[in-house]
Amino acid sequence: MNKERIFSLDVLRGLAVAVMIFVDSPPGEIYLLFQHAQWEGITFADLAFPGFVFAMGASSAVSISRKKTSLRKIFRRAGLLFLIGILFNELPSIFAYVLWENFTGADFFAGAVEHMRFFGILQRLALTYALGIFFVQVLKTDAKILAAAFVLLILSSLGFHAYSPDAPFVEGKNISHALDLIFGAEHLYAPTNDPEGLYGTVASAASMLFGFFAGRILIGGLPLRKKISSLISSGAGIFFVGGLWSFVDIIAKKLWTAPFALITSGGAIILLAGLLFLFERAPKTKNFFQAISSLGKNPLLFFLASNFALIFLWTLQVEGAGFYGWLWQETVYGFVSVEFSATIFCLAWLSLWLVVASFWDKLGIVIRV
Repeated sequence: MNKERIFSLDVLRGLAVAVMIFVDSPPGEIYLLFQHAQWEGITFADLAFPGFVFAMGASSAVSISRKKTSLRKIFRRAGLLFLIGILFNELPSIFAYVLWENFTGADFFAGAVEHMRFFGILQRLALTYALGIFFVQVLKTDAKILAAAFVLLILSSLGFHAYSPDAPFVEGKNISHALDLIFGAEHLYAPTNDPEGLYGTVASAASMLFGFFAGRILIGGLPLRKKISSLISSGAGIFFVGGLWSFVDIIAKKLWTAPFALITSGGAIILLAGLLFLFERAPKTKNFFQAISSLGKNPLLFFLASNFALIFLWTLQVEGAGFYGWLWQETVYGFVSVEFSATIFCLAWLSLWLVVASFWDKLGIVIRV
């Protein structure tokens, strides 16, 4: 197989990163659609992270088909990503230590040790990647990989029901929270829930395996029409199973429940099929998606860079407020409505990173962890 990039896959990854950048950047109150669901249910914002995990699985199918990677290298890569995630969690404290005169070194180190958060988005990606690739390397065939994804979801669901048969998904009283408490409540994102806690890795690994399965179809030897039909049928089937499963388990991103994994993975497979169809039937539309594909070529770089900049701009004080929020207040705040102006500001922030990604793409630099 040649080493040309798969444009539809770059766009899929880019869309996931774009949504992550957008939903992470509200300067104030924004429409509920762009906020994560408080507990049960799913919003537009909740599609970003599972879309990224799915795309990671599909990309792994492509990379493994081109070059075999040892488990030792895979686990080393995952470990590095996990450590970067822990450091990333400490960025607000690091910036505060650097920028605020009344924030001492003793305060910084004491706070870092006492309240260090062990888990987060990058840590979830690291554990998901390691677990998913382990199954891929051991099982090898598509049928076994797909079966493993469902087994992981069944085990995840059984854990919730076995731990608390009467109320398996109550916030603060479920198996996911119980496992997180092993590390100490002071190290969690929130007192009753850590949305990237340890237990959710089981179901998120299934999301990655669904992505790997779709990636195998994408790089397989079938004619394009058969690839598209296979992706649509499998995506619709996975989505349908997720809908049925939601009668038993809730759909919750913060717990990464089985229905959440199935519905988001099924939707991602259908979206991938739609992109394949679009770029085949209307090649000129690639020009419209070029900037998005640039994000997708360096997804982790731009996720980290955008959040790094965002944290810095919130920490930087202007007139007693974070510079990022102050800039919103001094520009489009209240235009039409507070929610609308916040949305416009988020779109401007995303557009800035699309420009940066496009320029970076022209340099031909791809950075991998």
